[in-house]
Amino acid sequence: MPRSTQRKRAAELLSEHGTTYAEQAGITLTDKPSPLYRLLVLSTLLSTRIDAQIAVAAARELSSAKMRTPQRMVDATWQQRVDALGRGHYRRYDESTATRLGDGARLLLDTYRGDLRRLRDAADDTAGILRRLQDFPGIGPTGAAIFAREAQDVWPALAPCFDTKALDGARKAGLPEDADELDALIDPSDRSRFAAALVRVALE
Repeated sequence: MPRSTQRKRAAELLSEHGTTYAEQAGITLTDKPSPLYRLLVLSTLLSTRIDAQIAVAAARELSSAKMRTPQRMVDATWQQRVDALGRGHYRRYDESTATRLGDGARLLLDTYRGDLRRLRDAADDTAGILRRLQDFPGIGPTGAAIFAREAQDVWPALAPCFDTKALDGARKAGLPEDADELDALIDPSDRSRFAAALVRVALE
């Protein structure tokens, strides 16, 4: 496929599917503690074997219940976390996830004083950021990749980030399966949206 055709296809995907999961969950992502924490929670929810739309709905319910910071998550009871997840229909993993969210919030408070930017600054490189993210309960390689994919516009050190699922979508769309080649097709400000679009194509 010629490069001009690839760019056109990328523009089409952005137009059709270019809503990030953070946006869908009501998170206006900025380089500030609360939205970054809410993205970590969303990444935890998306990491389990559950429909992405249910994970997004559960993230919205946790936010509606005021659990938007690690301190608020810790202050909430385990049952309050379970109930919020249940309202988002996140019922199959609600009890174990409620425990993970509480433990992860405590870890963030104890290790980084509740601010994920301290995690970023303590890491030597992108790989270090991804490793440190996996210290949180429920965040493995997949969850760390989700966080990086969504956060790359506000944490440029992570860019370009097109994880395995995004590359699967690129292959389905007839686009290059290389992060740098995909990055060359779009404006840098659209990286997170383009990665999300590719993931949605992969999941179709």
